[in-house]
Amino acid sequence: MKRQKTISFDGYLYAVAVIGALLIGVTLWSWGQPLICNCGYVKLWEGHIWSSGNSQHVADWYSLSHVVHGMLIVLLGRLSRGWLSHSALIVLAIVTGVAWEIVEHTDWVLGRFRDVTVYQGYVGDSVLNAVMDYVWMWVGFFLALPLPTVAVGVMILAIEVLGAAIGRDCLTFTTLQIVYPLEAIESYQQAINEDPGP
Repeated sequence: MKRQKTISFDGYLYAVAVIGALLIGVTLWSWGQPLICNCGYVKLWEGHIWSSGNSQHVADWYSLSHVVHGMLIVLLGRLSRGWLSHSALIVLAIVTGVAWEIVEHTDWVLGRFRDVTVYQGYVGDSVLNAVMDYVWMWVGFFLALPLPTVAVGVMILAIEVLGAAIGRDCLTFTTLQIVYPLEAIESYQQAINEDPGP
C-alpha cells in the first residue's frame, strides 16, 4: 500500500502567502488604485524615482527595499537563535508583507510620504506594483534562506548602498525621512531630479 503524501504545515503557510497577494490586490483595487500604470502599458523596470511610472510597473528602485524586507526577516530569525521557527518567519513575512502594502495606501501614510519624502506627488502604487512588491519581498526571503548569516548581512548592506548610490533612495533613507527627516538626504535626492537623464 502506497504511503499517502501529506502537506507540511509550512506548505499550508505558503498557500496562505499566495492568498496574501490576492488580498493586497483586491483591497487596493477596491480602494480605487489602478490595476496597471495609468499610462496604459506595463514595463518590467522603471529606473527613475521621479518618473510618473515609478511604483506603477513590475519593478523599480523601491523593489530593492522589499527584497531587503524579506532578507531582514530571515536575518531576524537567525539572530533569534532558534526562538523564531521557520514557520514563524513565514507568518511574519506574510503579515508584514501584506500589512506594508495595505497600510502604505491609507490616507495618513500617503500624506506622510508626500510631506517628508521624495514621494511629493505620490498617489499610491498600481495593483500590479503592490502585488509585485510583495513578491519581491518573498524573493529576498528565499534568497537569504540558504545563505550564511554574514552573507545575508553583506547582501542587505550592498543592496542598500546600490539603491542609495544609483536610485537615490533605499529602505534606510525612506525610514529616516518618515521618522526624522534630514535635509541632507532630501538635497541628495533632489539633485537627480534636476538631471533626469534619458
